[in-house]
Amino acid sequence: MRSLLSTHLGRRLRSVVAVATLGVAATFAGPGLAQAEDTAGTVGDVTGFHADGPEYTLDAGEAKARVSFVSDETFRIELAPDGTFTDPAGDDIVVPQGAPPQTRWNDQGDRYELSSAKVTLRAYKSPLRFALFRNDGTELWSESAPLKWTADTTTQTLERGADEQFYGVGMQNGRGNTSLRGQTAKAEVNYNWNDGGHPNSVPFYLSSAGYGVFRNTFAPNTYTFDAPVTAAAKEHRFDAYYFAGSGKDSAKDVIGQYTKLTGKPFLPPVYGLEIGDADCYLHNANRGERHTLDALKISDQYVANDMPLGWMLVNDGYGCGYENLAETAKGLQKNKTQLGLWTEDGIDKIADQVKAGQRVAKLDVAWVGAGYKFALDGCKDAYQGIEDNSDARGFTWAPESWSGAQRCGVQWSGDQSGSWDYIRWQIPTYAGATMSGLAYTTGDVDGIFGGSPKTYVRDLQWKSLLPVTMTMDGWAAADKQPFRQGAPYTAINRKYLKLHESLLPYLYSYAHEATETGVGAVRPLALEYPDDPKAATAAAKYEFLTGENLLVAPVYKDSTVRDGIYLPEGTWTDYWTGRVYQGPTTIDGYSAPLDTLPMFVKGGAAVPMWPGIRSYADRTADSPLAWDVYPQGSSSFDLYEDDGVTRAHRDGAFATQRAEVDAPKSGAGDVRVRIGASKGSFEGKQSARPYAFTVHTGDAPRQVALDGQPLRAYTDAAAYEKAASGWFYDRDDRGGVVRVKTGKLSTSRAFTLDLKDTAAVGGAVPGADAAVTAPPGQELGAGADGKVAVDVTAGTRDATAVSVALTAPDGWRAGDAVTVDRIAAGTTRRVEVPLTPAADAKAGEQALTATARYDAAGQGRTAQGRFAVSVMPKPPAGDTWASDMEWLTSANGYGPAERDRSNGESGATDGHTLTLAGKTYTKGIGVHADSDIEVYLGGQCAKLTAHVGIDDEINGYGEVAFSVEADGKVLWTSPKVTGASATVPVDVDVSGARHLHLKVTDTNGSKTGDHGDWAAAKFSCG
Repeated sequence: MRSLLSTHLGRRLRSVVAVATLGVAATFAGPGLAQAEDTAGTVGDVTGFHADGPEYTLDAGEAKARVSFVSDETFRIELAPDGTFTDPAGDDIVVPQGAPPQTRWNDQGDRYELSSAKVTLRAYKSPLRFALFRNDGTELWSESAPLKWTADTTTQTLERGADEQFYGVGMQNGRGNTSLRGQTAKAEVNYNWNDGGHPNSVPFYLSSAGYGVFRNTFAPNTYTFDAPVTAAAKEHRFDAYYFAGSGKDSAKDVIGQYTKLTGKPFLPPVYGLEIGDADCYLHNANRGERHTLDALKISDQYVANDMPLGWMLVNDGYGCGYENLAETAKGLQKNKTQLGLWTEDGIDKIADQVKAGQRVAKLDVAWVGAGYKFALDGCKDAYQGIEDNSDARGFTWAPESWSGAQRCGVQWSGDQSGSWDYIRWQIPTYAGATMSGLAYTTGDVDGIFGGSPKTYVRDLQWKSLLPVTMTMDGWAAADKQPFRQGAPYTAINRKYLKLHESLLPYLYSYAHEATETGVGAVRPLALEYPDDPKAATAAAKYEFLTGENLLVAPVYKDSTVRDGIYLPEGTWTDYWTGRVYQGPTTIDGYSAPLDTLPMFVKGGAAVPMWPGIRSYADRTADSPLAWDVYPQGSSSFDLYEDDGVTRAHRDGAFATQRAEVDAPKSGAGDVRVRIGASKGSFEGKQSARPYAFTVHTGDAPRQVALDGQPLRAYTDAAAYEKAASGWFYDRDDRGGVVRVKTGKLSTSRAFTLDLKDTAAVGGAVPGADAAVTAPPGQELGAGADGKVAVDVTAGTRDATAVSVALTAPDGWRAGDAVTVDRIAAGTTRRVEVPLTPAADAKAGEQALTATARYDAAGQGRTAQGRFAVSVMPKPPAGDTWASDMEWLTSANGYGPAERDRSNGESGATDGHTLTLAGKTYTKGIGVHADSDIEVYLGGQCAKLTAHVGIDDEINGYGEVAFSVEADGKVLWTSPKVTGASATVPVDVDVSGARHLHLKVTDTNGSKTGDHGDWAAAKFSCG
């Protein structure tokens, strides 16, 4: 069987053959490649020294080295083994820099010292070897051996520090947000978009020792971070820039210097930070004949489902064209969506397309060709094509790029297939890419092949905390828009898309920051917590920060529990429940039902938000700005605003506004929030607006005053919602929050909000709050009376008058709240709350909320917990075919598992009649290894019978093993089965089994032909 993925990749790669054939020699050719007869060499002793201001040349026999200072902390080293300097990259990657700094040099006998105001480069004479020091004497790096070369390679070798950690080398799929120490990383195009691939490579790395190195080349690079560290480029010349960072934030400093040299990240239009949708509408082989204007129907469905959509690619498919482009663009714009096009056929028509309404350009792998320069040129040209023909900002996407692409495009990790494993390895990928100055990196939601409603939800959840993302349709068996999966998935997808939309002012402010610092919003913990020894390790691999304030720990398994969430130093508040944690700590057993993304907010955070919108264009002159505040100590946030669409901000048309929060570091006290005057102007700026605040205090204030004048206090939530201004303490919201509305205020003046006699985040008595959890694995029957166990753990104070209730889904019936007089400090009490699911409740996971209202430390308090229970279908009765049962879970190696058919391609019901050893079967299950089908027996069945083997359609290929497992125990395992094996009979005692798994696993490491059939699989039940 040939998968659609291999077919697709074949078409992708065939599209680059012509470019690759013409481009390989040009891409890799340096002086040495024309001199293949050269032997390997190493730089010898210094035989001459020439100083010319900030540029210094050192002779070493025939070879020459040149040192050029760019700034006080950035300089370049070049080596010409044959004595002739060349510069193949020219000004393609490095952008123009300012005047070089004042430098000086000294001859210290055994070495020359080349110094700026901040660093000194030592050039030892015998042999020529370099070492870099800050001018306070701190060593940053030192060559352990001189530069060396072969006919087509040059290599630098550096000492490795005892605790030195390394990051960078662009997008390294499956890694990068934790240290690369002890690993090898490649910067080259290899068209591997899966785990271990390295699309969007960057020949740059940074070290925790406080330096970074950029290899100024389009040639492939290999970095081995062993002892010693070796950095090799495939060219017969050496050309590298070095950056010296300083202070605690030396990594950020180095990223800033690198992006000053190669270009700061661009500022996307605000619609570019909204989700995108890609499909082919004209000549789509997978969807039948459609027309470009049919894209408007999809856009309408986003509106009808109250889901954000910033832009659409309407021709994303091989051989897909377009028609009625201007009309399509106008139709999309009516739905507040912009038109995008895929550039499979190049960009020679981009001027006309942009004039017709195109605002997004996605580059094909064909734009990479042999790699590197062609890819970067494509990014720059497409970006410029948008700007030259409209007042819009350039906005491109690229699957393979190079250093410098951060200034013109989004980098996405290529064409993948949706799965739990796909989610897992993507988590470290994008935060790791930030360490190479790539501010906007992402992947298609749930891939472009495979996937499932569950993996779609889980993938969309965490990608909603990335600045950019996209969903791709047309390649998979079914379309992948976020409204396709039905209940409950559509509602959850909407929740996270609108959360992303509400966070746009936060994300947009970080996007602007990236244009100044080079540092993107998505960050590894090691960037913000460089002194935390766990931040560089696997303990933090599957989580990241969005900005400084939001810590995200995605769920990457088919589970409702997330283990191993590492919280660094500080106070962290669960975004959903308000539970407060003190870091550093590791959380195991975090309850994460399908609708819950583990997310934590740092103490001191002030997060600007746009509440309730579907599109940024929904904002009006009267729209509120909301601040989500977690008061702790002194903190601030700078909000950045401009028109969001045009390039006027480059000429100064923007505004900034600072929020400052002063609160106790811990415990009781006053909280002050000061919102400064908005400085600057742009077209469409609000001259006045209402402000809303959610202040997480855990204790009700005595008074809330606006500029010294008390605001009205409300004791009723409904009355507060109707009021134009005032405040309300909501004890039932996330551990207790103060809600404040100011009414409309001028943006040209500052104002102060004072909350008297309240507390920092965590409450007046830190740790006094109770915690609500639930044991995992609880099951209920549809329509059957049951009970749900809830655990309440008191904090550092006794919890008294405890009342525990469940919030029941529509159609369910929850019993009365259960009361407990007292739970002693630090102890846990389990209560069982009656709950009856609806008679027609769908089998599967159901998220519940348990609420405990109680008194502690003299305050009425509320704690909540989110968790999942499983609704079970009715157990089977009598003889029941496995293919007729409801499957609780269904994992399959390729495409969906089939009922009463053999495994087919990527679509449902596209298999064939089940056939084993010449015998056909009308009933059974057809799968592809590795496969796992879970059914619910409820202890009501006695026996499973079946005939198993590899389907005859494979013609002798394949090698698998079958197994039957129940409630964690293996009941039966087949011998190894091949495509030529006889049919294996199955007769297994399943008495008492509740959950049963039918598994097929690959046994030889090759998935070719692994079509396993559970022919005539039948349960005999009571």
